[in-house]
Amino acid sequence: MKKSVLVFCAACALLSSCKMESNPFLRESPLPYGAPEFDKIKMEHYKPAFEAGIAEGKAAIDKIVANTETPTFRNVIVAMEDANPILDNVGNIFYNLLEADANDEMQALAEEIAPMMTEYSMYVSLNEKLFEKVKAVYDNRENENLAPNELRLLDQTYKSFVRGGALLQREDREKYAALSEKGSLLGLQFGKNLLAATNAYTLNVTDSTRLAGMPEYVLTAAAEAAAERGEQGWTFSLQAPSYGPFMDYCRDRDLRKELYLAYNTRAVGGEFDNSQNVKDIAANRIETSNLLGYETYADYALENRMAKNKATVEDFLSNLMERSLPFAKAEVKEVEDFAHSKGFEGPLQSWDFAFWSERLKEEKYSFNAEELKPYFELESCINAVFGLATRLYDLHFEPIDLPGYHKDVKVYDVKDGNGRHMAVFYADFFPRESKRGGAWMTEFRGQSIRNGVEKRPFISIVTNFTKPTADEPSLITHDEFVTFLHEFGHSLHGILAEGEYSSQTGTSVARDFVELPSQINENWGFQKEYLRGFAKHYKTGETIPDELIDKIISSQNYHSGYYQVRQLTFGTIDMAWHTLTSVPEETAQAFEKRVLAPYNVLPAIPQTSMCQSFSHIFNGGYAAGYYSYKWAEVLEADAFGMFLENGIFDKATADKFRENILSKGDTEDPAELYRKFRGRDPESEALMVKLGLTEKKN
Repeated sequence: MKKSVLVFCAACALLSSCKMESNPFLRESPLPYGAPEFDKIKMEHYKPAFEAGIAEGKAAIDKIVANTETPTFRNVIVAMEDANPILDNVGNIFYNLLEADANDEMQALAEEIAPMMTEYSMYVSLNEKLFEKVKAVYDNRENENLAPNELRLLDQTYKSFVRGGALLQREDREKYAALSEKGSLLGLQFGKNLLAATNAYTLNVTDSTRLAGMPEYVLTAAAEAAAERGEQGWTFSLQAPSYGPFMDYCRDRDLRKELYLAYNTRAVGGEFDNSQNVKDIAANRIETSNLLGYETYADYALENRMAKNKATVEDFLSNLMERSLPFAKAEVKEVEDFAHSKGFEGPLQSWDFAFWSERLKEEKYSFNAEELKPYFELESCINAVFGLATRLYDLHFEPIDLPGYHKDVKVYDVKDGNGRHMAVFYADFFPRESKRGGAWMTEFRGQSIRNGVEKRPFISIVTNFTKPTADEPSLITHDEFVTFLHEFGHSLHGILAEGEYSSQTGTSVARDFVELPSQINENWGFQKEYLRGFAKHYKTGETIPDELIDKIISSQNYHSGYYQVRQLTFGTIDMAWHTLTSVPEETAQAFEKRVLAPYNVLPAIPQTSMCQSFSHIFNGGYAAGYYSYKWAEVLEADAFGMFLENGIFDKATADKFRENILSKGDTEDPAELYRKFRGRDPESEALMVKLGLTEKKN
C-alpha cells in the first residue's frame, strides 16, 4: 500500500513540475480532436513525460493489485487497458518520429529510455499479484457474461502474461527482464547503425558522359543534391528515389556496380557494422524463447498468428519457392540473352539486372517507367487515392490547419458522408536524412471508446517519393503509386476502426493478416477505369492514353517469378534465423550465403549481405513474420476476385470488406472474419493465377 502511495505521489510531482514547463505530453491538447501539439514538442519534453507516464502506469497497476474487491473483467482487464494514457501518448509520438524524423539526440535518448521502458514492462508482465488477478478473471470467464470481443481481449491478456514470463520462477523472471532490455537496446543500435550507414555514403559524378541514359528528373535532383552539399556535378545517395532510378537507367556499368555494392554492403563492416548485432539479436531471441519453454523464436512468435506454427510457414514458403524458381531462372536467362543480343559481354551480375530488365521491358512493351511519370504528379495521385476511399467507403479528406512534425507533412481531417469525424491523417512523402528508407503506415493514437467517449485515430503515412524541383512538381513512378496505394490500405484499416479497446482496433491484428488491407488496395493501380479518372499529363492535361494503360496492365506480371523468388528469399532467411536453436559460429554473412545458395538466380556477390540492413526482422516487428507479405498476397488475390466479380467500385462489396475486415481489427479471429467477407476460406491458387505463374516451367 505504501508503495502505491509513493508511486502516485511521484507521478503527481512529475505532472506538476512538467505542467509548469508546459510539457505538451502532460496536458490535454487544445487542438481540434486533441491532435498532437507537434509545434510545441521539444526534445526536453520527452524524458519527463516518459518518467511521468511510467509513474502513472505503476500507480494504476498498484491500484489494481491493491483492490480488495473480487477480480472482474472491469476492475482488472479494462483497468489495465486504461493504465497508460501518458505513456501511450508520448511513446506513440517518440517512437514514430524516431523512424520518420530522428536526430542524434533522439537516438541517444532512445537508448536511455529503453531500460526504463523495459523495467516498466517487466513491472507489469512479471507482477505476480497482478497475474493472480488476471488468472482469477480468466478462470471465471464463463460467469462474466462477456461479449465476444471482451472474451477475446481477456484470452489474449492472459496469454500475453504467460508468453511474457508470468509462469517463470523468480530467478528466471529476472533473467527474462534482462534479456528483454538487452534485446531492446540491440534493436535500437541496429536501426541507428543502418540509418548512419545509409546517410554516410554518396556518389558524386562530375563527368556528364558517365550519366548517359539517366532521366532528366533524376539528373535535376542529383544536381540539386550536389549543390546542397557544396559539390560540383551530380550527387547520388542510397535513398530509394536516387538509388532505384540510377540502377534502372545508368549505362555506366562501373558506376552501377559501385552504387550497388555500397547499397548492399550497408552496415557490413566499418564504423556502422551490424554483423555482430545480427547474431546477438538472434542469440537473445533464442535464449528468451527457450526460457519461456519454446524450442525456437519462430515457435514463440507464430503461436498467435494465422499460420500457427513454423512447419506451416516453411511448407508455405518452400511450396511457393519450388513453383516459382523455374520461372525466375527463365526470366533471368531471358534478360541475359537480351543483353547479349545488345552487345553485353560476360555473365549478368546483380548490378546489371535492373538496367537490362528495364531495357527489355521497354522493348517488349514499348514504354518505360519514365514515360509514365508525367501522368503521375504526386498531387493528382493524392487526390486519386483519397478519391478511391471516397468512392468505396464514403470518406472525405479535407486539409486542416494542424501542426505536423516536419514542414513537409500534410495534415487532413477525414470525415464520412454524414460529416462524422473519422481520423486526423498525416502524410509525409519526401526523403530526408532524418528518415529511414522505405514506406510505412503508423498511428499516433488508435481508435477507442472509453466510458462512452470515443477517441478517433491519428493515422500517418510515410514514404520516400521524389521531391519537387525548381522546374517541375513531384512526379512518381507507377511502382511508387502502387506503394502509395499499399500504405494507404493500411491507413484505411486504421481510419475505419470501430471498437472499444485500442489494443483490438485498427492494425492491431495478427502479423500475417495485417497486410491484407494494404495489398488488396494495390489492385486498383492496375484498373483502367480507375487510372483514366485521374492520370493526366502534368503539363498538357492530357488523360493517360489507353495504349499506355494497356501496357501497364500487360506488364503487371513482368518478371513476377523473379520478384516472387526475391520476396521468398527474404522470408526464407528470416525463418532461417528464427528457427535456430543456437547461433552458428560462422559469420552472419556466411550464414546468409549458405541458406540462400539454392535460390540464387544471379551470381552471388561475396562481399554483399542483406541481413545487416534487414530492419524488418531485426528492428521492425517482422521477426519470423516476413512470410506474412506472401501469406497476405494469397488472401488479397482471392479477396479482390470478389471485386472483379461484382465490379471494382461495387459499393456492396466494399461495404462487406469494410464491415468484416477494415473495421473489425482484432475483435474476432481473422480466419473467421475472412470467411464472413468471402463466404469461404481463401483459395491459395489465386496468387499463382494472378501472377501468371501457372504454366509449368522446367
